[in-house]
Amino acid sequence: METILVLKVSVLHLPHNFNILMKDKIIKKATDMFLKLGFKSVTMDDIACEMCISKKTIYKYFSNKEALIEEGTEVVHQKIHAMMDEVMAQNHNAIAENFQMREMFKQMFQSFDQSPAYQLKKHYPEIYQKMVANEIEDCSHMFRQNIEKGIAEGLYRKETDIEAAVNFYYTLIFSINENTALEKDAYEMELKALEYHTRAIATPKGITELEKHLQLFT
Repeated sequence: METILVLKVSVLHLPHNFNILMKDKIIKKATDMFLKLGFKSVTMDDIACEMCISKKTIYKYFSNKEALIEEGTEVVHQKIHAMMDEVMAQNHNAIAENFQMREMFKQMFQSFDQSPAYQLKKHYPEIYQKMVANEIEDCSHMFRQNIEKGIAEGLYRKETDIEAAVNFYYTLIFSINENTALEKDAYEMELKALEYHTRAIATPKGITELEKHLQLFT
C-alpha cells in the first residue's frame, strides 16, 4: 500500500522538464501526422494511439485539437525560418540562394501529398490567417534582403522597385500554396513563379545565372 502511495505522489509531482518534454513530443508527433495524413482527418484518438498514451494526457497540455494544430504550425514556422537562415548564411549569390531555398522546401515537404497551406485554409481558416500574418512579415523581409543583395551583385536591375517586387512575389507564392491541393503541383508552380519573379527584375548577367539554375533544378 505504501509503495502505491509513493508512486501516486511521484506521478503527481513529475518534474517540470518532463512536462515540457512530453508536450514537445506530442507537438512533434501530431504535426508529423497532420502533415502526412491531413489536418482534418487526424483525430486526438489517432495521436494518442500512435504515441501509446491516453487521450487525457494530450488534453492535459492542449485544450482542443485546434490549440494543438496552432502550436504545431508555430513549430513548423520556426523550423522553416531556422533553415532559411542557414541557407542565407551559406553566402550564395541572390539567384542561387532562391534556388537553394526551393531545394530546402522540397526536402522538407516532399513526403507529403497534400499542401499544408491548402489544408489549413480549407479546414482551419483562423489558424491559417494567423500563420499567414507571421509568414508575410518574415518572407517580405527575406525577399527584400534577397533583392537588395542581387542589386549589389549586379544580378538584379538597380532601378527595381523593391517593395513592388516583394509584394508581387509573396502574393504569387501564397496564392499558389493556399489554392493548390497537391504539394507536388504547388512545387511545380512555385518554380514558374520564381522564374517569373527573377526574369522581371534580372540584368543580363542575372538571366544567365537564372538559366543555369533552371537547367540544374528542372
